[in-house]
Amino acid sequence: MPSSAVDKALDLIEAVVQADRPLRLSELANQAGMHRATAYRILVDLVRRGWIMRSQDHYLPGTVVLRFSQAAAANSLVVLSRPVLQTLSDQTGMMINLQVLEPDGARVIDVIRPPRLAMITDLLGELLPIHKFAGPMALVAALDEAARVPYLRSAEQQGHPATARAELLKDLELTRDTGFALERGRAEEVIASLSRAVLTGNDQPICAVTIVGLDSEFDDPTLATLKDRLAAATEELRSTLSGTTPGVDLD
Repeated sequence: MPSSAVDKALDLIEAVVQADRPLRLSELANQAGMHRATAYRILVDLVRRGWIMRSQDHYLPGTVVLRFSQAAAANSLVVLSRPVLQTLSDQTGMMINLQVLEPDGARVIDVIRPPRLAMITDLLGELLPIHKFAGPMALVAALDEAARVPYLRSAEQQGHPATARAELLKDLELTRDTGFALERGRAEEVIASLSRAVLTGNDQPICAVTIVGLDSEFDDPTLATLKDRLAAATEELRSTLSGTTPGVDLD
């Protein structure tokens, strides 16, 4: 069945959004299965309308796509994730939050806080830097080295000394190797947090689920249990978001 103009535009948008790096015209045309001239003609309109941005000879997601992504994070992602977060909080007795990656850090978009931890600030809506919080650490650790640079630069702008960058890079590598980011006392002395990223099929981070509680409760046996619970929760959420398990009832 021949593709319509709408199909071709959507094919190009999807190719740009799903790519792990900015693509050239020839690469986009090849991925979308169309001639270069056809792809270029459609891309001109998509750039004009803000769906795609052009930087020299590369194409990347435009402002319209980014706005839609933020809206999806604040709406669909929260709705789909809420049952998983609630179950994890019930299992652990801890506060659970959901974060998504933004250009300067990770934004907290949902929180489940049990009454016993009412004294802990939930940080809902806050943008968190990588050098103080487990959530952004888990998300940025899933990126390649080049994509991490803006977050390292942002940390320095927020007071993290450039001389400590090597230690921060070491923490990122440890998080990538283990799959878990652990923070104890960096943001608040008595608070600890454990985070794990939810990844797409090509290992790009979608969001991070973070367990937050009193540092005194993160002893070794409890931490091992929390890791098991968190790994199961993030795997369930990954399956839900990828459509491989039944979704929640949105009615």
